[in-house]
Amino acid sequence: MSFYWAMGGMIGVRSLGGAIYEQALDPEPSFITIVWMTGFIKLLGALLILMLLVKWRESRIRMILYLIIKITGVLLFLYGSLNFITITLSTVDLLEFQLDSYATFWRLLFWEPFWMFGGIIYFFTINKAK
Repeated sequence: MSFYWAMGGMIGVRSLGGAIYEQALDPEPSFITIVWMTGFIKLLGALLILMLLVKWRESRIRMILYLIIKITGVLLFLYGSLNFITITLSTVDLLEFQLDSYATFWRLLFWEPFWMFGGIIYFFTINKAK
């Protein structure tokens, strides 16, 4: 999605809401650069998973890969869960967020659970470094 959005696609952008949606309506070059960078960072995550298929001779490489994947899984889960908590708190007026009801709905129903579930899957992709 990041690459699609970086090329100007608008499907799904409204569901992000807030400043991201406003920036997407009239993007500055720096914003487009950031969206491209997020796409490449996501590809890096896929590359790490693909590296699990390599039979590494050096046990340190396997251990480093193991730790990076475990830490990344935890961070992805925390990212989604903290966003979920803050958006939920904004729905009960304990925090002030500038998200419309459409974006709030999709962030709570899809985007934040997507990151949390993805973090769990990423974490459990590898069980141990052999």
